[in-house]
Amino acid sequence: MDVFSAMGIVGFGKAAKKRELDPNRFDKTKREELVQPKVEAKSLIPVSGPSTVSIRAQYQSDEDSDDPGPSLPQPSLFKQDADGVGDEDNEDDDAVSTDDEPEYDPSAPSLSAPDFPITHEATLKEHTKVISALTVDPSGARVLSGSHDYDCKLWDFGGMTTQTRSFKTWEPAGSYYVNDLKYSNDGQQFLVISGTIQAKLFDREGEEKATFVKGDMYIRDMKHTAGHVGELSSCMWHPKDKQYFITSSADSTIRIWDVENKRKQKSVIVVKSKERGARTKVTTCAYSTDGTLIGGACLDGALHMWQASSNFVRPNMTIEGAHTKGTDVGSLVFSVDGRTVLTRGGDDTVKLWDLRAFKRPLASHSGATTLYPGTNATFSPDEKYILTGTGAPSKGGRGKLTLLSRENLSVVKEIDMDTTPVKVVWHSKINQIITGLANGTISVLYSPETSLNGAKLLLSKGAPKRPTIEDLSDALAAPTILTPHALPMFKDGEGLVKGMKRKREKDRMDPRKSRRPELPVTGPGRGGRVGASATQHVVQNLVRDTTRDEDPREALLKYAKMADEDPQWTSAWRQNQPKPVFANVSEDEEEEEEG
Repeated sequence: MDVFSAMGIVGFGKAAKKRELDPNRFDKTKREELVQPKVEAKSLIPVSGPSTVSIRAQYQSDEDSDDPGPSLPQPSLFKQDADGVGDEDNEDDDAVSTDDEPEYDPSAPSLSAPDFPITHEATLKEHTKVISALTVDPSGARVLSGSHDYDCKLWDFGGMTTQTRSFKTWEPAGSYYVNDLKYSNDGQQFLVISGTIQAKLFDREGEEKATFVKGDMYIRDMKHTAGHVGELSSCMWHPKDKQYFITSSADSTIRIWDVENKRKQKSVIVVKSKERGARTKVTTCAYSTDGTLIGGACLDGALHMWQASSNFVRPNMTIEGAHTKGTDVGSLVFSVDGRTVLTRGGDDTVKLWDLRAFKRPLASHSGATTLYPGTNATFSPDEKYILTGTGAPSKGGRGKLTLLSRENLSVVKEIDMDTTPVKVVWHSKINQIITGLANGTISVLYSPETSLNGAKLLLSKGAPKRPTIEDLSDALAAPTILTPHALPMFKDGEGLVKGMKRKREKDRMDPRKSRRPELPVTGPGRGGRVGASATQHVVQNLVRDTTRDEDPREALLKYAKMADEDPQWTSAWRQNQPKPVFANVSEDEEEEEEG
């Protein structure tokens, strides 16, 4: 027997009424191109087995068959016979009649759930130019975007309604493009990499915490500068230690920074190119998943790998000509096992590399049109597929999201988009694809069955509450009290504002408020002003100087008595100074000399 029942306690208060959501609320955001024609008198029953890529193709090929045949191979998701009735046991097909078929229930989950979260779409539209940087925080609750309109915007799925407005917008570096954005591993801060030479650190709410130092552009050796001297291109946090991150730049360096020290980098990786000048732009950089390797892709087509514990004098692994020279490599991604590297080049290719045989790519996919230098590629959460964007073939055309198989980089599926996809993020926690498009729109693709939260929260809040008569009566019962004399414009007066006549008379006596011009000077001087100009003052002092009329001998002898009483300068030789002995001259001799 329950203890609460024995005590006579049934419950604690009235249970709150739960708001029921419309089960068909996601239909309004369903993508039109994925809506399939309705099939009558057929049910799809799944069987156990690994999922495959070409589900829809197998389903359509079996639907057109008229003759009964064997069931599909084991890797498929479902089986069908000639009548469209599927069963796990093919021996019981004759015993199953059409009268026992289950009816379609729209509220029940779909038995043929798609492999990819691409059935529904939500759009975030506030940017006016191409999305050049895009990231999602580790929890999947917030989206951070940067664009060529110089703005960064923060979006919160939990705080947005169906109107999808960002809650913060700011320009991190004035009129410079935003090249890269990265959240830290704990999601409490993020880096903003713009077209300047200084990285900036912001907290979760978008408030600036630090601006890292720039280097001396007149120093030739890049190891001796405290920071970057060229335009920044990308960044990445250390996967294990939240204190460190790396940045790449056009000054041919990758620099490792400490969050606590914004005055100088921790260490420098100088990338030496075989081109003339031995310098090249590092277009992207990345840490391996365990933090032991640092990778960098360069404008000269080379791909370099350094051990994080080395002295960075030379790379541990290098491939020259990994991509076409002169094209920007948009992304460099390590797999979870740390053995495979995925690169998305500006030469319309996607390549997979094995670090154990780092000489030629494992697989290569060409034809992925690249219209923007920052176009990236990423792994799916299970790393069985690779997602990237393909540019529109003509101006104003529609772009595509391309899903490739990791085995041989063959095209598994292509998803039409309104315009060219530039940045793609496939978040593993919410299982949603966030795409930044060339027209400034952020498209969030999801599936109601396989995705979690994220864009689903926009439609899970229900309709906004309508104001009731009680709400209006509360607003009328407590009106706002206005006190106009408490405003700053009334603070100068004493109490209530008096007539303006006395105030005008008082201001007229103040020369500054009345802007009265200076009156002419009368007399020798008045009000602290001298009645003569500066030139006249100098001339009068020259006239008053009477030194030219004074005898110089008498002027010097005035100080003879003072020198005898206080010999300040000649006291050192007073003891041994010889005394002058003058001859006695009679008065007659003086008269003769004068005559």
